[in-house]
Amino acid sequence: MPASLSTARLSAPDRAQSWHEAVSHAFVPMAVDLLEEVPSPGVIVGHTLGPVRILRVQAGPQVVTRTRRLIADDGPPSLILSLQERGTALKEQDGRESVVRPGEFSITDTSRVFRKRIDEGFAFTSFCFPRTELDVPERDLRALTATTFSGTEGSPALVATYFSRMAREAQVLDEAVGRRAATTALDLLTLLVDDRSGRSRQRAPRNAASLERVKDHILHNLRDPGLCPSTIAEANFISVRFLHKLFHLENTTVSGWIRAQRLERCSRDLLRPVAKELGIAGIARRWGFANSSHFSRAFRAAYGMPPRDWQVSSNRAHRPSATSPETEPPSRDPGPGGPAPQGTRGRSRGGDPSGSG
Repeated sequence: MPASLSTARLSAPDRAQSWHEAVSHAFVPMAVDLLEEVPSPGVIVGHTLGPVRILRVQAGPQVVTRTRRLIADDGPPSLILSLQERGTALKEQDGRESVVRPGEFSITDTSRVFRKRIDEGFAFTSFCFPRTELDVPERDLRALTATTFSGTEGSPALVATYFSRMAREAQVLDEAVGRRAATTALDLLTLLVDDRSGRSRQRAPRNAASLERVKDHILHNLRDPGLCPSTIAEANFISVRFLHKLFHLENTTVSGWIRAQRLERCSRDLLRPVAKELGIAGIARRWGFANSSHFSRAFRAAYGMPPRDWQVSSNRAHRPSATSPETEPPSRDPGPGGPAPQGTRGRSRGGDPSGSG
């Protein structure tokens, strides 16, 4: 099921504050100025495919602004591609101003000041992902922010068509297929940036395809405590050396990536009803940690607190999980309100190759 938030049931005075919090949690911290005396209801529905968060937004007239102060207080930069479906948006960034109409899209970089104004009821679908996921030079990307792309021809049409269809199918894609779909989407966006900048770069499709195939295998066998580099390499008909090279290209390790995936799923299951039935040790075993002490140490290293404290603090948070920028909707096996750890990619060091202890 998709994660969602709506202000329809709130009183008009409560909608403004609730909507501001929802927008900032779903995307990045922003100032929100509603342009109606009685704010219209707003709705945000979210899915996650791999590193891409898909957010469909419907609301009334408003202005959102990302200020220098908000940027300074925020985490790593991300990019937002927004497909306009209803209403016309005026966007400003990097000294440019663009008008984005239904059927068109634009790109926003959250590491720099931007402003977006819509003077009517609107709907759009946004795709949010870490800046590091897009392999393009900074100067090429900067040249395309606050630029209107028409989805009628050329590389922009490929991007608009694929992203739009991916959003419609997100709810029915399983985790492995969703990750591959997101990878293809980001490759198409890279193609668009290269096309607009006049670049024609040689890439390594074999490495990328091999890595995605390996990740699919790992995700399908994540519960197996015997999962390790040798069995992974054998199942994918590659050498252990080549396997390590693939993950090195993403600045991580095989064991680190496996451990991060297992911890992510444990963190979410700890907040679900199943935690009462299985207990912390049972949740750990469920996701391939054979040793509960090793699991507790790994969890504390990744999340900054023991698993028990994680359950208590998360249950006290009482914030809408659907709109948290760190919450993973169902396509990546999320729990209700369980945020993923910050910077888990490549953070794990040493230890057992499988992360199971």
